[in-house]
Amino acid sequence: MANIIEFRGPALVSAHEERQGLWSVDGTLTFQRPASAPDRVLEGWVLPGLVDAHCHIGLGAGGAVDEQATLLQAQADLEAGTLLIRDCGSPGDTRWVQQRTDLPRLIRSGRHIARSRRYLRGLGHEIEPDELVETVRKEARDGDGWVKLVGDWIDRSIGDLAPSFPARTVKEAISAAHNEGARVTAHCFGEDTIDHMLDANIDCIEHATGLLPRHLARLVEQSVPIVPTLVNIATFPDIAAQAAPKFPDYAERMLRLWDGRRERVLEAFEAGVSIYAGTDAGSVIKHGRITDEMQELHDAGLPPAAVLHAATWGARAWLGAEGISEGASADVVVCSEDPRRELATVAALKHIVIRGKVVR
Repeated sequence: MANIIEFRGPALVSAHEERQGLWSVDGTLTFQRPASAPDRVLEGWVLPGLVDAHCHIGLGAGGAVDEQATLLQAQADLEAGTLLIRDCGSPGDTRWVQQRTDLPRLIRSGRHIARSRRYLRGLGHEIEPDELVETVRKEARDGDGWVKLVGDWIDRSIGDLAPSFPARTVKEAISAAHNEGARVTAHCFGEDTIDHMLDANIDCIEHATGLLPRHLARLVEQSVPIVPTLVNIATFPDIAAQAAPKFPDYAERMLRLWDGRRERVLEAFEAGVSIYAGTDAGSVIKHGRITDEMQELHDAGLPPAAVLHAATWGARAWLGAEGISEGASADVVVCSEDPRRELATVAALKHIVIRGKVVR
């Protein structure tokens, strides 16, 4: 006997299109009324499941965490309505999460690739420039179509942010990933790093705190999105305070980047740069904060429809995942109000459904 859920209320197919009459039949969405009566009726505004486009499942402050801790991370994201995660680097093997039908769908990026002694200990491959191309090639084969580079970090020899690898080597590495059929994203705090990544035909920029007017047209022209992770950028003042006694130039820069974070995001949006929502959960940021990130994007000046695009329809299309369409997996959330008008309603979801199973 089929498991049928009827959704009574507008199904938001996009920011500007809604449909009445949506059902889940054995975990598959349909706009055709089933012959049998529904087992459950859920009322409200239906959205595709939320997407955390920058998350770290299986990662803790000191590196890989055990299976139980990984499970709790995934469950916290699920409870927030995050039903699709692009993992942006984890030292642990999280393939088992992909086999669980009761957890968010997971797109793995493999392990971070960083410069030796210039990243958080225990998180990534720490390598020298002559190892970059082959390490990227290996991670491209090992992940789910994404590779994560640490584009810049503090260089203690100069006391400030600096690119992790030479620009020419980065270009060779990204070309190698593309030859393997993978896309590359990069952690970028500083200004010059974004130039290097765009020159190398990067596929995405994480954080992007160093965005300058000269970058905006290139991001649009090259179809390179940004994932600002504003809930993580909120930690910059603490980072600066800790660094100031030894590295005052670095501390000053981090404060300047933090101070301009919202202005940079709004400028990118107004220029037509694609923006997606991501929390950077997994080390210092707790899991389950996708709606906090959505609110941060709104506070930066993005209208509710654009924020929803960044966390639902747009993010899913970018990652090759289904939204609300005939035959799609029933991965949806239900709001009590129209989130295009009251964005805060996503922080108190009425219902969460994954693969046709009601979580809440």
